[in-house]
Amino acid sequence: MANFKDKTIIVTGAGYGIGKATALAFGREGADVVLAARSREKLEMLAEELRAMGTDPLVVPTDVASEIEVKQLFEETMSRYQKLDVLVNNAGITGPTKLAQEIKAEEWLETLNVNLTGAFYCAKHAIPIMVAQKRGSIVNISSVAGRIAYPLRTPYAASKWGMIGLSHSLAAELGGDGIRVNVVIPGPIEGERINKVIADRAEAEKRSFEEVRDAFVSPIPLKRIPTEEEVANAILYFAADTSAAITGQALNVDGGYHMH
Repeated sequence: MANFKDKTIIVTGAGYGIGKATALAFGREGADVVLAARSREKLEMLAEELRAMGTDPLVVPTDVASEIEVKQLFEETMSRYQKLDVLVNNAGITGPTKLAQEIKAEEWLETLNVNLTGAFYCAKHAIPIMVAQKRGSIVNISSVAGRIAYPLRTPYAASKWGMIGLSHSLAAELGGDGIRVNVVIPGPIEGERINKVIADRAEAEKRSFEEVRDAFVSPIPLKRIPTEEEVANAILYFAADTSAAITGQALNVDGGYHMH
């Protein structure tokens, strides 16, 4: 893996799951990681793990749905490090598991605001920094739900389809400034989030947890659910200088789930 020593990386949604695994992966490569999420407690625990690796993390509790808080995130990053090499837009929520006609307006808006508008805000405030540097990498995290029909999860699916469109458009817009924008597309990923997704779907469909989990696993050609660390490896690939010619790409990290 490429060495990220002295590189500055912002990871949103860093408190757990893919975000935490990604922050730790960058830390192992020597990066200075800025940890952003709504929960300060989880971020502080992660920061201790990173400091034990000899890195210099910065904790900035941030609700990405608030542009004011996002602006503060980038101001604090620049105050500490004076540069930004990589932005990982990972913050997201699962949203409701309901039929479309049962979804409340506020549930729809919250899901889109966190998952898609939050990524836009972060990109918006990263871009001037990266343009001034004439370099930078933005890695956006979508979902297999942004590639397929995803009944009972319409707000989530809409936000993740939107993430791919946002990413490709930014890649075309920013390439001349030396800024690359790519998308990582996880499928079901082992961890607490997929367990909640399965439990919510089991309740909505009146099926057992085991039955719904099997429905997630059985279409995967590899016959297993990928790990958070495997997704983090793909994120580091797009962030690394070794992928300097790659932009506007969307990479599935799903064991082949998208083919079913």
